[in-house]
Amino acid sequence: MTRGGTLWQALAVVVGIWVLVPIYLLATSAFGGTQVINAWPKSFLPTHISVETLAFFFGVAGVWKAILNSVLVAAMTMVLAVALGAPAGYALARYTFRGKDAYRLLILLTRAFPIAILALPLTVRFIQIGIYDTVLAVALVHTALALPFATLVSSSLFIGIPRELEEAAWTLGCNRLQAFWKVVWPLARPGIAATAIFAFVISWNEVFAASVLTLRNRTLTGFLLASLNESPLEFRFAGGLFLIVPALVFIFVVRRHLFTMWGIANR
Repeated sequence: MTRGGTLWQALAVVVGIWVLVPIYLLATSAFGGTQVINAWPKSFLPTHISVETLAFFFGVAGVWKAILNSVLVAAMTMVLAVALGAPAGYALARYTFRGKDAYRLLILLTRAFPIAILALPLTVRFIQIGIYDTVLAVALVHTALALPFATLVSSSLFIGIPRELEEAAWTLGCNRLQAFWKVVWPLARPGIAATAIFAFVISWNEVFAASVLTLRNRTLTGFLLASLNESPLEFRFAGGLFLIVPALVFIFVVRRHLFTMWGIANR
């Protein structure tokens, strides 16, 4: 094995440890119960396994409603980000128009404004139109956060799919929509899956907008933040673990599409 290959493998191991060790410590604390959380000195290997902490977490009033709100908001964000970002990315990849480069820059600049600055005017506007304290309001903000990534990733993905494939479909009797659906979409689907994953994770983990724009219909992150000062330590560990697990499961389910996308990118 070359020195470069060894270096990349070592770097991958370091990154894996950097990511997995905090998750492991969080899981051992969440499944260890108060006995493990209060133990000193703490052991790296699990010495006690209990569902006491998780049972306490799920038994708290309002947790299941917050989980349902998080799922709804993340699903809506995922659908809206793909439905709006994919057509915009296709237009950037296939058409030439005045201001195209400026449009790309403006898409990126939307992430230059901190959500904290936009929170107050958004709150006022949502109250005026009657959607404040709803999952729709949070989903719209989360979609705005995920949309730049969805648009630019979709654009780069469609650029990587040869236009000649569509033109060949046109000569065989397909119109533009049929050519896209039968030729481009199957090739773009892995990248679209990656875009959906990113939108889901961004929505599931976002906390500021979810806390400011809701009072009674909080997502799980907003609910945990609101009860952070009053909740015991084991509740925080269980809540942190539950915030991580759905995103990991979702990525694991669609990992095949991610690997396919990387393969297309490498070609």
